[in-house]
Amino acid sequence: MVDYSPLWKTMTEKHISQYYLIKHGDIDTKTMYNLRKNGNITILTLEKLCRALDCSPNDIVRFT
Repeated sequence: MVDYSPLWKTMTEKHISQYYLIKHGDIDTKTMYNLRKNGNITILTLEKLCRALDCSPNDIVRFT
């Protein structure tokens, strides 16, 4: 199972909002919805998140 709780923790620590990711991180609103629901995202989206947050994939997702 995919769990994006590390993403929300990383965003809080870096003071980055969902709005920022949508406007400046090139993340779609539907993708943000999928992240909130622990849905599927593409590797390209994971890369965009890593670049926007200046972090590694482990700071965004974990598999349980």
